[in-house]
Amino acid sequence: MSGRARLTLCSAAATLMTSLALLPLVSPATWLLQAALLLAIQSGVGAAARRVPLARPLTMAAQALVTLVLLTLVFAREQALFGLVPGPQAFQRFADLLQAGTDDVGRYAIPAPLSDGIRLMVVGGVLVIGLAVDTLAVTFRNAAPAGLPLLALYSVAAGLSEGDWDFMWFLVAAAGYLLLLLAEGRERLSQWGRVFAGAPRAPGGPAGPVAPVRTGRRIGFAALSIAVIVPFLGLTPSVRGGLLDGTGAGVGTGSGGGGTISAVNPLVSLRDSLNVNDDRTVLTLNTNATDITDMYLRIVSLDDFDGTTWRPSKRHIVALPDELPTPTGLSSDVKRTEITTRISAAKDYGQDWLPMPYPPSDVRISGNWRYEPVGMTLVGDHGENTGGKTYQVKSLDVEPTAEQLADAPAAPGSIMNDYTEVPDSLPKVVARQAREITAGATNDYERAVALQDYFAVTGGFEYDTDVEVGTGPDAIARFLRDKQGFCVHFSFAMAAMARTLGIPARVAVGFAPGSPQADGSVAVTLKDAHAWPELYFEGVGWTRFEPTPTRGTTPTYTLPDVPGAATPDSPEASQSADAESSAAPSTSASCSSQDKKLEGCGAALPLDPAESGGQGTPWYRIVGWVLLGAAVLALPLGPMLWRLRRRSVRMASAQHSALAGAPPGPRPGGTTEGLTEHDAARAVLLDVPSQEVGEAAVAHVLAVWRELVDTAWDFGIEPDDALTPRRAAARIVLIGELDETAGRSVHRVAGAVEQVLFAPQPRAEAGLAEDARVLRSALWARAGWPARIRAVVAPRSAMRAVWELSERWTAVKASWAARTARLTARLPRLPRPGRQSG
Repeated sequence: MSGRARLTLCSAAATLMTSLALLPLVSPATWLLQAALLLAIQSGVGAAARRVPLARPLTMAAQALVTLVLLTLVFAREQALFGLVPGPQAFQRFADLLQAGTDDVGRYAIPAPLSDGIRLMVVGGVLVIGLAVDTLAVTFRNAAPAGLPLLALYSVAAGLSEGDWDFMWFLVAAAGYLLLLLAEGRERLSQWGRVFAGAPRAPGGPAGPVAPVRTGRRIGFAALSIAVIVPFLGLTPSVRGGLLDGTGAGVGTGSGGGGTISAVNPLVSLRDSLNVNDDRTVLTLNTNATDITDMYLRIVSLDDFDGTTWRPSKRHIVALPDELPTPTGLSSDVKRTEITTRISAAKDYGQDWLPMPYPPSDVRISGNWRYEPVGMTLVGDHGENTGGKTYQVKSLDVEPTAEQLADAPAAPGSIMNDYTEVPDSLPKVVARQAREITAGATNDYERAVALQDYFAVTGGFEYDTDVEVGTGPDAIARFLRDKQGFCVHFSFAMAAMARTLGIPARVAVGFAPGSPQADGSVAVTLKDAHAWPELYFEGVGWTRFEPTPTRGTTPTYTLPDVPGAATPDSPEASQSADAESSAAPSTSASCSSQDKKLEGCGAALPLDPAESGGQGTPWYRIVGWVLLGAAVLALPLGPMLWRLRRRSVRMASAQHSALAGAPPGPRPGGTTEGLTEHDAARAVLLDVPSQEVGEAAVAHVLAVWRELVDTAWDFGIEPDDALTPRRAAARIVLIGELDETAGRSVHRVAGAVEQVLFAPQPRAEAGLAEDARVLRSALWARAGWPARIRAVVAPRSAMRAVWELSERWTAVKASWAARTARLTARLPRLPRPGRQSG
């Protein structure tokens, strides 16, 4: 296989390997097979055009034309002439599909369904990237810049995907790019002659030289390994935060035109911060509500249940509408009152989700906020959070009656399918105990009240913040057995039981009613953080229940009308922050309404940055970041810095060799100019051996010659070591189209090389370094700005650094092998076991 054909295959493979990062975004993945087939045809057309050969622009145009015909055949053949030739109708079809794909991307969460519009976007995008990579790497024979379109493709996928194994796609994409670079290096080396894999190792001798291709593989493997290991050492930035984070790094993610909300697990932050002793006011409310005992501030709802925990589903977010829609399922027959609440958040309380009463009917807030229609919640966009914000919320105080809830018809199929799903991993005891608790109930309302009363009153449960949250599928079963826990346990267990009974359920997270202040405001502190279940009843919508003992308030629509019935006490609103400081902690495992401030449920729901911040960034991470930043800057600039250093050393050798052993006393004119190496050598023949002077002259001339050859190589004139210096100089003059002055300079250096190599008395002529500078100036003047940038930033001759590293490594291995052999030879030989004579 020729080098150009191998490079074509590697170009297509790199594009396809990078496009694998798109797999988590769209389901099913059948689009990948279609993209691979079309990419193969596109690459084949490019290979055929280059073999003709066509000019580079014509090759790129042929590939683009074939790509357009292929897309027309797949997506718009009914609107095209003969199914292949695109016309105005075909282009209109493409526009419609792209618009539909854009709408689908904004409508669906990841993974999005494979609609025609999305299929055109992913397949067409892969083909466009493939065309760019093939053009740069194969047509223009410059594989390094081909990494930019590959990086763009991977960045789009990595920016949208949120999987735990996304680094695997990075490895695959990086391996594809490395494969492309190695193929280009092999193809370039093959133009100089045969590419050797290394000389065979003689018996007992050192290994032969390692080919640059093999060295490139090793360097690439080392770089790829570092890219994988560094993130695991904690030296790369990570996206932290979540639903319970009060530092502004919460779960809300979105873009200017739409986005999705990612799922988080609130258990971790609750477990880590439940028993924080410090308390502070995070929200201050001013409301026109006559009764604040039902003033729950809802942050987000958790509706994705995997049998172990609850978390918010990935939801589509949109621009905040001027008027919020009526809550799902709420009919006009249910009594409601609109209340207005003005909420001020503390500056150090940065929550991505906006706490507000449910259901909201109107929100007035400044900044970038997006609306999630399903949960009727607001989430900050592009880093927006609640820190220091003041906003106004109009909400509905819904007051259903017990009769309305009891007579509620069955929920719609969409609600039933999404909110009654229970995984197979949920222990059977949960469903069995739910049926036992609700054995006498005749409708879903009575079943819901029975579950609430069981947890809050009759079941013998105790409220205890010291209980571990618990993980695994048996966490709820353990809670039902031990009967100790906090609000997370009660709300999660009741919602799971409700789902096993066919009642749509989810869990809400936010704040319980705060404490009235003397100025008429209400203070909400970290200790008011709370979680509660919401059950769906058609005609009423999502309805709050309170199963946690001594926390929050029991909804009035769940209280029986029979006087003297055993019902849970409806606790009053929490005392003020000043008054609670004198209250003593409860001596029992449960807490009362008076001391809930001391042992609040979800004590630090929005984490306190002062508590979670620790002692700052560790010193080793700072050092790691500095080293990583230096490496990021040094890697792209490495070839340029190496080349500048090498040119400086070579040019300086002229002065050193000219002055080596010069006679004392002033030079003519008081300077050292005009003194050749030959004159200096003759002047000091009595002091400096002629052999050393000759070696200095040879080293100087050869250094200037290498600089001249490398300068021509930087500007695209590749070296040919098979030519004599005179033929190589003529080749540089011819390809570089040099004028007479530059040509004489090149031939003068070549003549000096022949003199020091073959003359009995080597001597260095004056002005050779200046001749090398003349050649560089001439090539610079004739080159365009892309060639000039390439010659400075990414000089081709920097490949010699790789060869030198390979040679040094081979020398080190040979040296160690020789030392080992000498050490082995010095060791005393043990006598061979044999018979001993008697």
